[in-house]
Amino acid sequence: MLGLMQNWPLTVDRILEHANNAFPHREVVTRAVEDGQLRTTTYAAVYRRAKQVTNALRERSVTVGDRIATLAWNTDRHLEAWYGTMCMGAVLHTVNPRLFPEQIAWIINHAEDKILFFDTTFTQIVEKIAPLLKTVQLYVALTDREHLPQSSVPIVAYEDFIAGQSEEAQWGGFDENTACGLCYTSGTTGDPKGVLYSHRSNVIHAMAANQTDVFGCGAKDVVLPIVPMFHANAWAIAFVAPMCGSKLVMPGAKLDGPSVYELLEGQKVTFTAAVPTVWQGLLGFLRENNSKPTTLKRVAIGGSAIPETVLRAFEEDYGVEVIHAWGMTEMSPIGTTGKLLPDHYEQDHESQIKAKMKQGRTPFTVEMKIVDDDGKRIAHDGKAFGRLLVRGPSVARAYFKNAGAKNERGECLETCGYFDTGDVATIDPLGIMQITDRAKDVIKSGGEWISSIDIENFAMGAEGVANAAVIGVAHPKWDERPLLIIQPKPGASPTKESVLKFLDGKIAKWWTPDDVAFVELIPLGATGKINKLALREQFKDYKLPTTKAAE
Repeated sequence: MLGLMQNWPLTVDRILEHANNAFPHREVVTRAVEDGQLRTTTYAAVYRRAKQVTNALRERSVTVGDRIATLAWNTDRHLEAWYGTMCMGAVLHTVNPRLFPEQIAWIINHAEDKILFFDTTFTQIVEKIAPLLKTVQLYVALTDREHLPQSSVPIVAYEDFIAGQSEEAQWGGFDENTACGLCYTSGTTGDPKGVLYSHRSNVIHAMAANQTDVFGCGAKDVVLPIVPMFHANAWAIAFVAPMCGSKLVMPGAKLDGPSVYELLEGQKVTFTAAVPTVWQGLLGFLRENNSKPTTLKRVAIGGSAIPETVLRAFEEDYGVEVIHAWGMTEMSPIGTTGKLLPDHYEQDHESQIKAKMKQGRTPFTVEMKIVDDDGKRIAHDGKAFGRLLVRGPSVARAYFKNAGAKNERGECLETCGYFDTGDVATIDPLGIMQITDRAKDVIKSGGEWISSIDIENFAMGAEGVANAAVIGVAHPKWDERPLLIIQPKPGASPTKESVLKFLDGKIAKWWTPDDVAFVELIPLGATGKINKLALREQFKDYKLPTTKAAE
């Protein structure tokens, strides 16, 4: 027997339709890419202009399933192009501009994008890759004619692109499993792979992301998504905010501490989200200027493990709740958040901080388990390490064009139907997960595993340390031993002795790095994470001081 409820497909056009109907006058504020000035629009205006985008795309023969690329910051125009593309059934392909130009060209060609929207700050990238692009038929700069840059590539101003188009357009009417968005992985271990989101997966994920124990936003919130829209849908915020009627503040290209603080205070932001490096810049500005955020209540931090110093600064110095989030592009991207359970509130402050440093527990719609190398499930006792596997309605089943397929159906899943995250983790009896390493980064010393992430997190608290990374270096007796790499703060001169003394008592003795190396800059990848591939190459011939004693 089937239920007798209405058929209401979960397609993302419903989200903007709802924002237009329920919150038409709620503001969307953007720091303009062209001149840094603020401009204000509304959800009603975004809705109308997104329909103009749809009509302009249809005029150029774009149809359901066609891919449309964006190389853009978080702005109102990007949001209009986003919904104007998705709501007509085309696929919005957000491209990460922080990749190398050759990678960007490869990705656009692989996706077979027909039109490329881009912000003017990326004009040089577009000029460099245009001769390599095989399918792009039109280049649209997300600006007006007045700010249109001179270019060797024929480009059209966005305002001219939509000018004269009707504000009425048919949206939806297709299956909720229709492709909606395309986002490529960073490709640190080979060619990037395309993750193809569906309308259904995006709507379900947005509702999961806004559960009370995740982002928990509402109509009274003012939301600043610093995490870019080209990082897995800005962690769903581009869907969450119009879905619940939050005022949306789009930061454009200026993500430095002073610019972020100006938006936080000027727009009375209550919730924001970004990777740790952004927050380190903001916290540095706050300390130097003896300032503090006055309206900010919650900050989501993800993309890489949160340094304890950052968590403590927000919560202890400024009274801002930190939501430690973990996920990946293949999960749309949210997998867990570090919200406390009732059991934790009965513990002391230090125990709560320790709990919040973990990646946390899953929202409804995400299931996870840890397994050994043979695929056998490992107990959730908080101690046993295992490969972290996940499944759910917003988790990838396969990559675009069957890249990375593991079976004849083209799927990227394990035989048990779960997706292997590539992370090594523990899960405790309360269901709280803690990443101990990436499978490819874990240090295997004497048959035991050492967590590079734990050492890095503690090292970040040492005086004079701006960034820290740990890699395994070959050792004749122990196979591998940890090398700690430190990027000092400007003007600071931490020493090997001072850093190791700081770590003493915080990690197991046998985890203590065999040496500490100092570099001017620790390389970061396109998503802001430490590029350990580059570090391993840089230190491939490094000899630990303990090597001679073991030989």
